[in-house]
Amino acid sequence: MSISAADHRSSSCKDAIRQFLTQGGRVPVSFGPYIVFPGFCDVHVHFREPGFSYKETIATGTLSAVRGGYTAVCTMPNLNPVPDCPESLRLQLERIDRDALIPVHPYGAITRGERGEELADLAGLHCPLVCGYSDDGRGVQSEEMMRRAMAEVKRLGMGKVIAAHCEDNALLRGGYIHDGAYAKSHGHRGISSESEYRQLQRDLALAAETGCPYHACHISTKESVALIRQAKAAGGNVTCETAPHYLVLCEEDLQEDGRFKMNPPLRGAEDRAALVEGLLDGTIDIIATDHAPHAAEEKAGGLEKSLMGVVGLETAFPVLYTRLVRPGILTVERLSRLLSDNPRRRFSIPEEPGYTVFEVETPYQIDPETFATKGRSTPFAGDTVYGRWVLTHWNGRTITREGDTAHETI
Repeated sequence: MSISAADHRSSSCKDAIRQFLTQGGRVPVSFGPYIVFPGFCDVHVHFREPGFSYKETIATGTLSAVRGGYTAVCTMPNLNPVPDCPESLRLQLERIDRDALIPVHPYGAITRGERGEELADLAGLHCPLVCGYSDDGRGVQSEEMMRRAMAEVKRLGMGKVIAAHCEDNALLRGGYIHDGAYAKSHGHRGISSESEYRQLQRDLALAAETGCPYHACHISTKESVALIRQAKAAGGNVTCETAPHYLVLCEEDLQEDGRFKMNPPLRGAEDRAALVEGLLDGTIDIIATDHAPHAAEEKAGGLEKSLMGVVGLETAFPVLYTRLVRPGILTVERLSRLLSDNPRRRFSIPEEPGYTVFEVETPYQIDPETFATKGRSTPFAGDTVYGRWVLTHWNGRTITREGDTAHETI
């Protein structure tokens, strides 16, 4: 079966949507070759605007999200200016209001300029649109600074979350891929797993001390999974995410190409297995993409010299469906919770999710040149997958590959 321009108007597609809506619009529904899901929510994306619009914009980023099945996203604060006070946040909110196709919830920074030297204006950033606080891309190196941040976020209330990039700079030692067999055999400098899990261990202790809601971003190591599991067993107000590439790839899949370079790096096979186990036992709450577009020349320096980061919004569902659902590792229902229900609940995303439709019986190859994002760097380029996006509907508006069919009645 091929996907035609009229696919979203086919009888079985419409029947799937009707059944989904009849059942309340909260659980996935399969009908014929289609699955209808509540719109996904990605709590970790980089839309690069203001400051780096040559990499991505609110317009291209949200279109990419829609084409991945997402109806809400949370944007990281490594921008220019960094949203560390109401004035700089306002610049970002103006662009969101002007250009966003779906709700975009920014993170405020934890520290001024994400430099780790003084707290950002956490109280001034404490508004309903802001989903939480993060210095993503940089770990907060000072224990006392993180303690103060957590205490202030706890005091401010409203259920705001500190979402931490866990990375101890003292343990990086100039590394840029995982410190494992591949790095050793190919002459690369490695990033130790300890650089992630040691700072996570510190943060979990601080979260228990302060009572601040805490979320660990893009965990990648088996030790991180174990630490989160222990913290939850002790009753901590703790959640975590991982990304599709950590669940289905490991250092054995590395190639000498910048599209395999991200931070944290692809770890060992035992780490990947531990992450999958964490999905299955509930230790890992959320799958987020860490969508991080760069210009082509910034990703052309191989593993050593390329910037860190890959795009992921338009590949997340097909990769997860192909590599985890089709083999029977995850159910469709659990995948829906990881992509939609859990992130909305944890980050208090209030909007109705709408829905998105995928055709899951026809294989196709991932072609970055068809992406809506400005970024093209993905480790999944050329992979054969199942789960082609058909449409996304939110707030009375339906968007398909052929364009915007606003206010279409199903």
